[in-house]
Amino acid sequence: MPGRMPVAVLFAVHGAANGSFATRIPWIRDRLDLDPGLLGLALLAPAAGALLAMPPAGALVHRRDGRRVTGALIGAFAIALTLPALAPSYALLWLALLIFGAVAGGADVAMNTQAVAVEERAGRSIMSGMHGAWSVGGMAGSLLGVLAAHAGLDARIHLGAMAVVLLVVSRAAARRLPDAAATGAGAGGAAARAHADPPRLARPSRPVLIIGVVGFGAVFAEGASADWSAVYLRDVVGASPATAAAAYTGFAAAMALARLVGDRVIARVGPVATVRAGGALAALGALLVVVARTPLAAVPGFALIGLGIATVVPLAFAAAGRAVPHAGQGIAAVATIAYGAGLAAPGIIGAIASAASLPAAFAIVATLCVGFGLGAGALRPAAHGR
Repeated sequence: MPGRMPVAVLFAVHGAANGSFATRIPWIRDRLDLDPGLLGLALLAPAAGALLAMPPAGALVHRRDGRRVTGALIGAFAIALTLPALAPSYALLWLALLIFGAVAGGADVAMNTQAVAVEERAGRSIMSGMHGAWSVGGMAGSLLGVLAAHAGLDARIHLGAMAVVLLVVSRAAARRLPDAAATGAGAGGAAARAHADPPRLARPSRPVLIIGVVGFGAVFAEGASADWSAVYLRDVVGASPATAAAAYTGFAAAMALARLVGDRVIARVGPVATVRAGGALAALGALLVVVARTPLAAVPGFALIGLGIATVVPLAFAAAGRAVPHAGQGIAAVATIAYGAGLAAPGIIGAIASAASLPAAFAIVATLCVGFGLGAGALRPAAHGR
């Protein structure tokens, strides 16, 4: 299928950058001697950056060459991976995370717009598989992070080396992205500009808002698990640094597996039933995390969260792409609601942990998982045909 492999590689690069960063959060916290409240506040910075970057990114991929925009943003994200570990103070850490979140959010919108275009050309669901590639990348990045943490490797060296590798891979994949004629309107190329004006920043429609709210619950659980799983095992369970880093690996592995088979499951039972079952599994996993006091209970709990939320965001993006004339416009709106607000999850978790406890914070995660399961009807394809 033209364009599928290079887009999948870019998803994997994006995931590997996130996975690498997640495993070194405890190192960054220890280096700057941050308490849960300060760490949580710092982890609000990526959300702020993403909120600023996502809406213009959705318009940019339509107004400019989508391939170049996507390649540039993914490359910038790889470079930004080095910034948090280099920050010598709390103020500079906040700035580094703001930049990190901005390029991550813009790259996310761009690569998902490319994926929707390839999906439309194929005429069948591939979005879950694309996000599966993201999860595989996240798992690979986190595994390398576990090894680096176990070896006591300085995070500045580890993340710097990862940035170089991911930059080289992303540049090679971006050069193989299909041109505008191959991808059509969804990629924001010449075909889109010939038939309609590119989308501008606008208030999302009601269907897009509902889809975004469903996605928000899943992304909140993802952000909470990704950024706090290692800290949870260190502080609540008393695990070693290497074992604590493995919590994110289990989460990412379960999410990758579910996404790689997700397109088949969706084809068999439909998106609504898939998301409802996922909500139940994720809520069960969050509750297991709440009561866990050993790694043998906590790691499977995070894995169940990953398994349950796996297909929600791919289905939300696919529904958003059908809800408006331009896929990029719908994706940018849903990404801003779900990812922008969901990226605030680490900060919110930190605030609750500071006021109460980390187990109490993950009780909120369980509640939100139940919520997105109940709202699964918004992703029904018949409701959002273009």
